[in-house]
Amino acid sequence: MDNAINDRLEDALSQHDALEDLADQLQPLLRTALERLPAPLLSAMHGEMIGHPLHPILIHLPLGGWLIAGILDFVPLPGAEDTAHAADLALLLGTVGAGAAVGTGWADWSNTRGEARRTGLIHGLLNETAFILNGASLVCRARGKRRLGKFLSGSGLLLAAAGGFLGGQLVYRHGLGVGQTLARRQG
Repeated sequence: MDNAINDRLEDALSQHDALEDLADQLQPLLRTALERLPAPLLSAMHGEMIGHPLHPILIHLPLGGWLIAGILDFVPLPGAEDTAHAADLALLLGTVGAGAAVGTGWADWSNTRGEARRTGLIHGLLNETAFILNGASLVCRARGKRRLGKFLSGSGLLLAAAGGFLGGQLVYRHGLGVGQTLARRQG
């Protein structure tokens, strides 16, 4: 166990047998699904054509859209009478953009092991939940339930931030994808 508070927090979250059991069940299923993809697509998902994982590049669109929506929804801006439409568009852009980040993230996770695998599982589940909450927010907003929509997307943004913290741990503590793609086992 490391002494930095971020490492202690990660250890507290990821050091559980139930996570290892869940990862043991999910990872083979995911690998089987990924093996059915055309090799060039899987290679692209791992970022082999650019020499490092594609996932960290793709996360900027959903996080940017969700963050802008959160600011427009919750921060009073002087002179901005109606920011609702802009918030909805930013939320939509982020949520649609999340699809590629989700796919590449799970493709990379399929080749992790050890604590990085458990941390990556939590990271993915937090971000998938954020994706679902933001999708539900869009539905609520379209149906005129703006207050509920704002609550859902605000909750999603908080979960995405927690997921982002763990994503940072995967790179900076465990070195996943540093100097190489995750087309081969790491962790």
